[in-house]
Amino acid sequence: MIKNASEFTLIEGIFLPNEAKFLLSSLISSKIQFHSLDGFSSKIRFNDDNSKSKARVEALTKTREDIFYLLELAEKNNLNIVLDSKIVIRFEQKPT
Repeated sequence: MIKNASEFTLIEGIFLPNEAKFLLSSLISSKIQFHSLDGFSSKIRFNDDNSKSKARVEALTKTREDIFYLLELAEKNNLNIVLDSKIVIRFEQKPT
């Protein structure tokens, strides 16, 4: 029997601003790359409108800018960064 939801700790700890920037930049860049490739693939293979992927890339790019701003503030104020990131996996029925 599959549990309805499972939770995993992805990131947990105290980081220097440059460590946090490297870690978060890597995660966000991977997501941007995924959506960029997914949108391109859908457009080429199925001539699908890739506006959802484009919007997600724009949102992730804005998120990265906002995070980098906060990390810059932490660096200027000699502060560490506390990161706590969970991944929750749930199941739902596919639409028919």
